Amino acid sequence: MTNLPDSHWVVLKFGGTSVSSVSNWKNVAGVVRARLAEGLRPVVVHSALSGITDRLEQLLAKALTGEWEPVMDQIERRHLDLARDLGIHVESELERHFLDLRRSAEGIHLIGEVSDRLRARVMANGELMATRIGAAFLATEGLDVQWLDARTLLHAEERPNATERSSYLSATCNFEPDAAMQQRLAAARAAVFITQGFIASDTDGNTVLLGRGGSDTSGSYFAAKLAARRLEIWTDVPGMFTANPRSVPNARLLKSLDYDEAQEIASSGAKVLHPRCILPAKQYGIPLSVHATQLPELDGTVVTATGGDGGARVKAVGIKKGITLVSMETLGMWHQVGFLGDAFSVFKDHGVSVDLVSTSETSVTVSLDPAANSLDGRALEALVADLSKLCRVEIIGPCAAVSLVGRSIRATLHRLGDALELFEEQRIYLVTQAANDLNITFVVDEEQGDRLVRRLHDVIVWNAPADHVLGPTWEQIHGVGPVVPAGGPPWWQDRRAELVRIAREHGSAYVYDRASVELAARQLLAIRGVDRVFYAMKANPHPELLRAFAALGLDFECVSQGECERVLEAVPDIHPARILFTPNFAPRSEYEWALERGVHLTLDNLYTLKQWGELFRGRDVLVRLDTGFGRGHHDHVRTAGVHSKFGVPLFELDELDKAVAASGCRVVGLHAHTGSGVFDVRNWQEVGLMLGKLAQRFPHVRSIDLGGGLGVPEKPGQVPVDLAALQGVIDEIRGRSPGLALWLEPGRFLVAQGGVLVAQVTQIKGKGAVKYAGVTTGMNSLIRPALYGAHHDIVNLSRWGEPGTEVYNVVGPICESADVLGYERLLPVTVEGDTLLVANAGAYGHAMSSSYNLREPARELFI
Repeated sequence: MTNLPDSHWVVLKFGGTSVSSVSNWKNVAGVVRARLAEGLRPVVVHSALSGITDRLEQLLAKALTGEWEPVMDQIERRHLDLARDLGIHVESELERHFLDLRRSAEGIHLIGEVSDRLRARVMANGELMATRIGAAFLATEGLDVQWLDARTLLHAEERPNATERSSYLSATCNFEPDAAMQQRLAAARAAVFITQGFIASDTDGNTVLLGRGGSDTSGSYFAAKLAARRLEIWTDVPGMFTANPRSVPNARLLKSLDYDEAQEIASSGAKVLHPRCILPAKQYGIPLSVHATQLPELDGTVVTATGGDGGARVKAVGIKKGITLVSMETLGMWHQVGFLGDAFSVFKDHGVSVDLVSTSETSVTVSLDPAANSLDGRALEALVADLSKLCRVEIIGPCAAVSLVGRSIRATLHRLGDALELFEEQRIYLVTQAANDLNITFVVDEEQGDRLVRRLHDVIVWNAPADHVLGPTWEQIHGVGPVVPAGGPPWWQDRRAELVRIAREHGSAYVYDRASVELAARQLLAIRGVDRVFYAMKANPHPELLRAFAALGLDFECVSQGECERVLEAVPDIHPARILFTPNFAPRSEYEWALERGVHLTLDNLYTLKQWGELFRGRDVLVRLDTGFGRGHHDHVRTAGVHSKFGVPLFELDELDKAVAASGCRVVGLHAHTGSGVFDVRNWQEVGLMLGKLAQRFPHVRSIDLGGGLGVPEKPGQVPVDLAALQGVIDEIRGRSPGLALWLEPGRFLVAQGGVLVAQVTQIKGKGAVKYAGVTTGMNSLIRPALYGAHHDIVNLSRWGEPGTEVYNVVGPICESADVLGYERLLPVTVEGDTLLVANAGAYGHAMSSSYNLREPARELFI
């Protein structure tokens, strides 16, 4: 059955970001008017406000401990603020939901548990509240709107073997065309209907959820039941792309796909579209399109039965994270009839859905996708216990499934040689090729996933010619130039002529702007409640920077005796107590030196206390702890967790107590640093609250050091760390630990944007479809792109203002394939002698440089 060509229904699904701001709601109203002008009757289905689903999860967790009121206040304020900004009055409608949430939280605290049934009811409030706001706003825009409760229209179907948890939290609904629903809405006077995604009801009238991302599925269910003319998914990206454009800026827009291709791309991790929403549209031939709410004029992606081109090609590189592998091994499998049947019956009995499968003569490995399973620790333990009756079981994770998606993948294998070489350094746990010939998937360590996706995309997809399937890149759509800091355009834009002159004079140079780094320092010094800010000087130890920061009142965090001596030399009158020395696997002599000079000393493992305990008798020390979780833009900058060499793990705290007592030292401070390039302020909230509690074990602790790692925007779509939100975190930590001083130790945040690397173009080279722009320096000056896969904006200062028309790999003169400063950069036509600028190079640039190939790194200049 297909949709009726004369159907007058159109379903418009809007995601959380699309309904969270005044500007987006104006665009929503414009889209609705446009569909009415086509003679269609719109049914608007939308999500909760962005972030509210997470807040409701927090509310449930905090309700167990009785600390739920601050979260509830945030939920209320968020909705009331949006309603105020939209100029509508829905206080009474919202208050009913607020009251329901408060009563639920009180009940949870009283009972001490959260049932799946109650969880579903609480979570549904996000969509119910948001649609109350949406309906009221569209009414003020002059639209005739009727609010509908989706639970009266969508009903969950009973599934054999489904657990109670999945029945409430990952329900599915019957989506056959519903004549009664069509007649009910057709008879209504309203021109526009608005209802909720994500929620439905079961046969007993209980609220159930359709799983995370279920609003897309709701939209598809409504489209099928109404036999709609089309389904439109409105989100924050203008269509489906060849990779996640947030992490791969040169990802290409996929203009046209067929249902199967779209299903595979969505199933392979493309969050723009939920995989379950494809089937109802496909079954009833309903065209589906994806658009950006903030850019409603763009065409986006259209998915139909005849989309795509039918040719053998890779169209996207996808990634799914949080994958758990279950490896089952037994010699009893050898030619045994029925082992797989017995094993899979265990998964069935536990209501667990298996995704990927790989077999050998004596073992089977399967993957469990968190999007398809409501797995918690206890459920996984129960599954393993029953499987262990059949075989030896090993759980592997967290993993990432990286997929090459397209049409007739087997026919493309001979063209994937270069791409497959990228797996040489990867640990591959599982490889599968889809039976429908639409994907080949590799399961690797999660921490390697993002970088692997970028490299695969570079090799396979990005440089394919444009056609009716492949459109422009994300960068081209958005006219992306350099990332503009929140405070305005970068300092170097006004000093272009001076920078070009410097490049001509020196060939290449690091150039630092004092005013920019001082501004960054003042921003952190202005945070109330932070007692001391230590500059992590490994980011950039230039003496001029050290003197500038010392004059502003910053102290210094050093990781070697050499760094300490650099500070003492650059700032001769500095008091040693303004230096925090945090060595890692350093020789004993450095600890002896630090104790003699009187600088603060941090110990980060038990060896120093156990083997050199006499050094620390009667001394004050700080201890660096490993929180157990690491964060950051790359695995090499995540400095906590079992795979990191830093810090005393929490499971060794009892041993630490004994070692401290035996050595006779006093622990006066606790320190933790989870990684670099972190933008979510909850990182420091978790660290601070954890350290505050742990400080109670040590009677002499006077300070807790929250570390650094504040992220610096590098890519399109990234926003700076919210310092106002960080202030709120600091206030919360001080309120919980009023007697402790709070320290921060930022590095890159202070200096990255204050420095640039300028270099002259030496040669231009073409190699097939790939163009290279060579410059006077490379990884000998800036190793971050090669080491971390780090992104730095690159611009042609000599062609400033000219549009970008050519895509170049910007490379240096070092004899290494990794000597690439930037892949696929959209620049004006570039020629020998032009000056290229590499932005955000003030941190970990010259500090990590070398004379590799006997090429001296770029010199450093202050302006």
